[in-house]
Amino acid sequence: MNKIKSIIVASLGITIGLMSCDSGSLRRTPGHIYAPDMTYSRAYDAYTSNPNFADSQTSRLPVAGTIARGHMMPDHLKEGDTTAYKTYTTALRFNADEMKEGGRLFNIYCAICHGPNLDGQGPLFASGKFASMPANFKDAKYTHMPVGQMYAAVKFGKNMMGSYASQLDARQRWMVIAYIKKVQSENGGDPFAFGEGPAAPAAMAKADTVKPAMPAAVSAPMAMAVTKPAAAKPAAAKPAVTKPAPAKHHGASMEADGDGNKK
Repeated sequence: MNKIKSIIVASLGITIGLMSCDSGSLRRTPGHIYAPDMTYSRAYDAYTSNPNFADSQTSRLPVAGTIARGHMMPDHLKEGDTTAYKTYTTALRFNADEMKEGGRLFNIYCAICHGPNLDGQGPLFASGKFASMPANFKDAKYTHMPVGQMYAAVKFGKNMMGSYASQLDARQRWMVIAYIKKVQSENGGDPFAFGEGPAAPAAMAKADTVKPAMPAAVSAPMAMAVTKPAAAKPAAAKPAVTKPAPAKHHGASMEADGDGNKK
């Protein structure tokens, strides 16, 4: 009897197992799903067609006037405005550490084409990948180029060079340009104007440590004004209070009475 039950249970189990398998050609309905959008995503992948927008593009441009994080130095330059490029400049000045950082950024983003020596002999050109030579920043064509034109090239790109606006924020762009101008100033270019200068820190240190001499006509009254409170300080101490002798007060009251009786 137990053997028959076991056979029946095993048969039912096999039947249920076979029924649960997908036959391949038979489309089975799983039934209702709770929160189906969590199981089957309704999002659109980037760069795919999207019927929800007029241009059918899923990837959207940022809202007009949006400033990316870390780019809070607006330069107000528009692409193609070459007249504005030539007059655009900055009041930023960089110390030795910042100039070193500018050189580091140049080697990361620029040296691959322009070369670590700024001579246009970068690895890409030297390997024959480019038919035309990148800009040689030591050439007379570029040694006197306005800094605004260089900045615009970094921000918007130039010829074969793409834009580096997403890789470098506004301050970093000027650091790179300052580094280029520093090298150019040492190779026949314009005098370097983006650094603090070697004499400025020394002059500031001298001004901080050397006290200027004071004229005699001014120093005497000031000395008096300084020493007078010091001399008057002991006199400013709280004076001791002496109470009148009791005998004197007693005598005075007797004289005021006039009859010799003590009150």
